[in-house]
Amino acid sequence: MAFISRRVASLPAYLFSEFARKKKELQDKGHDIIDLGIGAPDLAPPVFIRERLIEELQHPENHRYSPYSGCKEFKEAVASFYERHYQVELDPEKEVLALIGSKEGIAHVMQAVIDPGEKVIVPDPGYPVYAKGIHLAGGKAVCLPLDSRRGYIPCFDRIAPGDAERSKLMLLNYPGNPTAATVEYDIFKQAITYAEKHDLAVVNDAAYDLVTFGDYQAPSILQVPGSKERAVEFGSLSKSFSMAGWRIGYAVGNREIIEGLSTLKSNMDTSQFLPIQKAAAEALNGGLESVEENNRMYERRMETMHAGLQEIGIKAEKPRGTLFLWAEVPEGCGSQAFADMLLEEIGVLVTPGSAFGKEGEGYFRIALTVPVERLNEVIRRWKKLGTGGD
Repeated sequence: MAFISRRVASLPAYLFSEFARKKKELQDKGHDIIDLGIGAPDLAPPVFIRERLIEELQHPENHRYSPYSGCKEFKEAVASFYERHYQVELDPEKEVLALIGSKEGIAHVMQAVIDPGEKVIVPDPGYPVYAKGIHLAGGKAVCLPLDSRRGYIPCFDRIAPGDAERSKLMLLNYPGNPTAATVEYDIFKQAITYAEKHDLAVVNDAAYDLVTFGDYQAPSILQVPGSKERAVEFGSLSKSFSMAGWRIGYAVGNREIIEGLSTLKSNMDTSQFLPIQKAAAEALNGGLESVEENNRMYERRMETMHAGLQEIGIKAEKPRGTLFLWAEVPEGCGSQAFADMLLEEIGVLVTPGSAFGKEGEGYFRIALTVPVERLNEVIRRWKKLGTGGD
């Protein structure tokens, strides 16, 4: 008898865990690997957040279970942040839910919203957890085409009418991973209009909402009037406050979806460690000066790497945010083969676009998660391979 469910057995190994294995193998052989594969910030969380965590660790009552939906201070901080930053009002008790990182929440919302056999409209290319979460919930993914010629905005008119009518949920991701796409308010307005027409719930994965460059400010889907009738947004402190390993995020918006996700989670976990939630509340209440400083650093890295790619002959658009550059592989080369070549030949780890869906083939993703000096070393090594790595 097989002891593993068919759904789990049919899941391939998580791509980034496989990258970590290859990286370790080469490091064990003495190779200097520069990892541009995973979007894990290399910067430390601001001192004021760490100090709040240390303070909260001293209180015995903080070592008890958290309230299932998250502690009051954290939920109120999320609501206050949305009011200040987006001019969106949220009820902390009914429209805010603490998550153990937004990745967990995205996977679980599938089970909270869809029944086996129901369809979910998903961007392609897109974050792999979307498809995996749908699979584990017994659902079926429907491709939401993205227009690469217009900054990867969604092409709602290219979704087959039958698929739209048989779908229950639509996923968006702006600012986007892996494409680094950004949108203006009008795209979210179009999304809500489309969802109303087809009676869809909508999730926007906004993990990179605060990682923006220049004067660009990412909008929230909840700024659209009436959006809370069917939309939720997922946020994370992983990227904006460099708290990736702390595993703290939130879901906000539609009360029915928040309640359903909360019910599911309360039967599966007991929320995040209280000192982490309270330190996260400190982050959200403490102003965005540290976020803006980090963004300036990420922008310098982006400019450095983009200029280097141009010198090498690799095509990539300059993004207005996120930790990524989304670039084209040289003509005649597959995404996976190109990524393998960079790792084996020059010790540089990037993510092949094929990891993010069928439409990601022909591209690769660079994470801007090493200092400028290391990016310059990447460019130096790359140039030795010739233009585009030929």
